[in-house]
Amino acid sequence: MSSFLNAIENRRTVYALSDKEIVSKLEIEQVVAHAVKHVPSGFNSQSQRAVILFGEDHKKLWDLTTDILRTMVPADAFKSTQDKMDSFKAGYGTVLFFDETEITEGLMKQYALYADNFPVWASQSTGMLQFAVWTGLSEIGLGASLQHYNPLIDEAVAKEWNLPKSWKLMGQMPFGAPVSEPKPKQFAPLENRLIVRGN
Repeated sequence: MSSFLNAIENRRTVYALSDKEIVSKLEIEQVVAHAVKHVPSGFNSQSQRAVILFGEDHKKLWDLTTDILRTMVPADAFKSTQDKMDSFKAGYGTVLFFDETEITEGLMKQYALYADNFPVWASQSTGMLQFAVWTGLSEIGLGASLQHYNPLIDEAVAKEWNLPKSWKLMGQMPFGAPVSEPKPKQFAPLENRLIVRGN
């Protein structure tokens, strides 16, 4: 099996993280930057955006998210939510993923025939970017998971980090040194998921 396919297989969801520095910030930045540059996008729009939060900024994100969720989740049911927020905060950093909507909306106007498709393609491009970053982080020994507290935290995130209003938050990826191995993954029968036709 190729190293690429092995990398896909080895990428897993890891919730138990620590902030131990097992790779440099520069190496993490290089992984994210490489993915942002090379992941494909519809019409080569390159509308994907990413923000990497380290240190206090990373912790602030999950404190901010906790505060927002606290106003929505009943107090007697909040412990599991708090535990989850604490597990993300315990990591080394977070990657925020965005779509630059000015580009996406501009293409919708420019190519009216495909207008309905551009938000879908933007979402697909963001998904590819998330997967590429996730796999890249795994390859350098980091654990990560993909979270979606958008749109609940969109306004607060944009304000806190002074981000353009046209950047639409698409996902959050807390990462760090894995504290434990992920549980074995169960797979549905491949014959129910893959069809091959032709000679």
